[in-house]
Parts: sequence; C-alpha cells; structure tokens
Amino acid sequence: MNILFALVLFLYALSTIWYLSFVAFQKRYLSHIAGGQLWAGFCCHTLLILVTYFQIGHIPAYNLQYSLSLTIWALVAVYLFFQFSLNIRMLGSLVTPISTLVMAIAFCLPKNDIVIGKQFESLWVTVHVVTSLLGNGAFALAFCVGLFYLIQEKTIKAKRRGFFYARLPALERLDQMGYACIALGFPMLTIGIMTGCIYAQIRWGHYWSWDPKEVWSAMTWMFYAAIFHGRMALGWRGRRLAYLAIIGFCLVLFTFLGVNFLLKGHHGAFTNF
Repeated sequence: MNILFALVLFLYALSTIWYLSFVAFQKRYLSHIAGGQLWAGFCCHTLLILVTYFQIGHIPAYNLQYSLSLTIWALVAVYLFFQFSLNIRMLGSLVTPISTLVMAIAFCLPKNDIVIGKQFESLWVTVHVVTSLLGNGAFALAFCVGLFYLIQEKTIKAKRRGFFYARLPALERLDQMGYACIALGFPMLTIGIMTGCIYAQIRWGHYWSWDPKEVWSAMTWMFYAAIFHGRMALGWRGRRLAYLAIIGFCLVLFTFLGVNFLLKGHHGAFTNF
C-alpha cells in the first residue's frame, strides 16, 4: 500500500512540473504531457482507494491520512472532468501543486492502527462521503478560478500585458468556469447532506442532531444556495462571483477540517491520527 501511495505522490509531483513548465513556456505539448501524468496519477489513486476499500470492507475515510487522500482524489477527479469538458488546462498549475503537497502531508502522517467503528459500514456513508468531497473539489476549483479572475482583472485595469495576461482566459470565460464549478458542487453537496441525514436516521434514530459538522455544513449549503440564486435571479457575475467563490471555499475548509479539530462531534473520527 505504501508503494502505491508513493507512486501516486510521484506521478502528481511529475504532473506539477509539467504543468508549471506549460505555464512558463506556453507549449501545448507540455500540457498534454502534464495531463497524461495527471491521468496516470489519478488512475493509480483510484486503484489505491479501491484496494483499500476491499481490504477493510468500507470506504477508507476513518482517519486524517485517508480523508486527505480521498479529498485530493475528488479534487483531481473534478478537475479532469472540467479539463475534458471546458479545456481549462491552466488550472492544472494550481491543482497539481496542491494535490502533491496534501498527498505528501498525508504520506508523512503516522500509520498507527486505529480502531474502526461500525459507523463506516454503510453504503449511505460511502455516498455521503464521496458526493460531499466531490462538491468540495468543485468549490476548490471555483476558488482557483476566482483567484485567476481577480488577477486577470487587475492586469487588464493596469493596461499592461504582464505574465498572466497572455496565459489566463478572458474574464467572461473565467466567469463561466467559476459558475460551472459552483453549479456542479452545489448539487453534490446537497446529495452529500441528504444522504448524511438518511444515515443519521438509520444509525441514531434522528435526521438532525445539531452536531457542529451538521450546522456548518448547513451554513455552507445556504451560502452556496445564495450564490446560485444570485446568479440565476440577480445576475451575479464577475468580481462579485469571484469574491464569493473565495469566501465560500474558506467556509468549506473550516467545515471540513476546522470543525473536526476545534469543535466536538461525531465526525471527529475522520481526522484521527
């Protein structure tokens, strides 16, 4: 398992080098090599998760190492989907370094045996975790697009063609990308919360217990629901959408990690060492 984990980390690191080379030199063949390396890393990562799943009998999300690994898998999966459908290769220069860094942290975490409770042995948990993480991955991409939008907007307003001007898409294109990421992430988060509620009813006899993770997840859902409504009904776009995507992802990060470390609740198992 450690060898497969190390292989995933190595392939993501190679992909990072190629994506950064593509950004620097703007040679299309470099982006193809980078994409191929990332696909190879993602396939190995998927194999790692499947092997672990069949070894332990349920989704591998019972400690911080596996939770971080699953999170990166979801991020890369969403990025590859959008790279194929929207051709947003430039985002690879952010996605791959983040993936490499987080996987390196996960790889270095202690590998002590942990007592696994029966709370993970349910298909509802698998759907809940996977859809929630896919939603988080989409919101992470929206965050990256938001950063690119603000950089490109600042470059245009300065009326000088710097390093980023020729490398980033037009503002309208970035705005569409950011909204597309949120449009995917919102229903994924919705499914994640709904399946979590169903599982809570099955296991504890109630859909909602005001657990800190539940409360912050609901706040995150309402925040993105407001963004979704604002886009559809009020025409929110451009800089406003970029700032909201950045703020929203900060909320996602706190809900995913901050709540587990700082507040007590039954989701703390996901961040045990």
